[in-house]
Amino acid sequence: MRKIARSMGSMLAVVGVLLTTGGVAAASASEPSEGPSLAAASCSGTVSYSETLPSGLGELTIYYNSSEGGTNSACFYHRGSTYGVAAPTSVQIHRCMESSGEGRPCTIDVSSRTDSGNFQYYAGPVGVNKTSNRCVSAVGHIALGGRVYGLDSGRQGC
Repeated sequence: MRKIARSMGSMLAVVGVLLTTGGVAAASASEPSEGPSLAAASCSGTVSYSETLPSGLGELTIYYNSSEGGTNSACFYHRGSTYGVAAPTSVQIHRCMESSGEGRPCTIDVSSRTDSGNFQYYAGPVGVNKTSNRCVSAVGHIALGGRVYGLDSGRQGC
């Protein structure tokens, strides 16, 4: 029972970070439940962005393929001491309104669903399409030892 309470506490911490950074609020305002803006995603394709947490605990990766007017997907991988260890992990990707300005903040046009749970190896894939002339942005988080570690890609693939 304590293990469940601890997992729930860690997951609430991830949700708190998402709320603080505006990820969940932005997603709920623009996230359709179904539709042509969301892609059938996979953690494969051409890597257009990859960054590892300074702690080495996780890696956020964005993939691109040219299907459906451009499809981007994202996964957040466990790395180092978190590899194979169940921990609250989440990832989400956004299609931005902008078509330039790599690394800058994204004005969200469409968001994927958030894939979150107590995963051992990675969260995702999540995806958006019709991105061939747009930037995308992804966020990923992992909670471990009472702390939440996260990455925000800023605009990528512009």
